[in-house]
Amino acid sequence: MSYQVEGGTLAPQEAEAYLHMIREKHPEQIIQDVTFRVDGDFVDVSYTYDTVPFDRIRRITGYLVGTLDRFNDAKRAEESERVKHSV
Repeated sequence: MSYQVEGGTLAPQEAEAYLHMIREKHPEQIIQDVTFRVDGDFVDVSYTYDTVPFDRIRRITGYLVGTLDRFNDAKRAEESERVKHSV
């Protein structure tokens, strides 16, 4: 995680206090970068989150799978021949 200060100076202890507040407010998120905009006595804090990768899990022919690459030929044929319903 990186942070930058714009428009003035910010003590490292104060920046760390803001970062601690952000981490407490959003504990499940991974913070990518933080920008502090200093305007006199006011500090505007903006931050972005890092993307969290995930695997899509589907139920196909009675099995929970992420991809079809581990299926044998019979299971691949069963998957391709199934009736797909639309919502």
